[in-house]
Amino acid sequence: MLQRFLLIWLVLSSAIAFLWPHTGWSFDPFLLVGGYGIQCLIVVVMFCIGTLLATDEVDALFRQWPTVLQGTTIQYISMPLLAWIMVQIFQPDQETANGIMIVGCVPGAMASNVLTLAARGNVSYSVSLTTCATLLSPIVVPGILYFTITSDVSYQGEKAVRMLVFTIVLPVVCGHLLRRYARGIVERTAAVFHIVANLAILGIIATAVGLRRTELQEVAWSLLGILAIINLGGYLAGYFGGATVSLPEPMRRALTLEVGMQNAGAGTALAIHLFGEGSAATIPCILYTFGCMLTGTMLANLWHHVTPVGEQNDQR
Repeated sequence: MLQRFLLIWLVLSSAIAFLWPHTGWSFDPFLLVGGYGIQCLIVVVMFCIGTLLATDEVDALFRQWPTVLQGTTIQYISMPLLAWIMVQIFQPDQETANGIMIVGCVPGAMASNVLTLAARGNVSYSVSLTTCATLLSPIVVPGILYFTITSDVSYQGEKAVRMLVFTIVLPVVCGHLLRRYARGIVERTAAVFHIVANLAILGIIATAVGLRRTELQEVAWSLLGILAIINLGGYLAGYFGGATVSLPEPMRRALTLEVGMQNAGAGTALAIHLFGEGSAATIPCILYTFGCMLTGTMLANLWHHVTPVGEQNDQR
């Protein structure tokens, strides 16, 4: 129920966070959680995700590493490049530009794995792509940000590395080790990990919305357009990039969703960690979360009714 209607719950929880001051209560739970709370929730999400990674799918990462590396390369080239081009064309203020670049740099979101299933794509390949991009993020993301964020900004790459290692990679690895060596316990409680992960994701975005209510009321249409172009461009890069390296249709669908759907929740935490809770760099990350969930769901529903070429051949 929670996973299936995640987009609806995301809208409702964020609306509550946005409209909370109008309730008349002086107590604001979203401000109480703050940026540190968001980082803690990210750790919870990534640990739960690690426990939900099936061992055979993780092992598949090593068996099909050339295609996984091809897909990850397409993602880590196309998305930062799209973000950089949009920044150069539209010239937003520096903090907003930083947020746009973070949107383009972070690894793919786990929601893409669920939507790949709905889109009749290759779920194993999707999981392998997400895992690979996540494990490489402490190396790739700080490097990309170093070369794309202007020298006028005080950017500390080592802070980005530490944040990604300790809040993204290590929790995933620890969660998966628990899955691998205590499989019976994890499988019996898998439903709990699913629920906790989804609730934590909702908490991350709702808290971020609560922290940036004022700025969200003043979002320029140009920023929405920039993020929409990055999102659409990511889908196109994933699909046609997959065609370029001769991936079968189900894998191309998985790559399309993986590239276009960025882990903007982690991006929000990274923006707060690097530039502070008051930075406008968090705004693009918050908005992209809604945008990619909406368009990803629409695309998956469309593909659900279109049989992949590989499946057509199998049925003959």
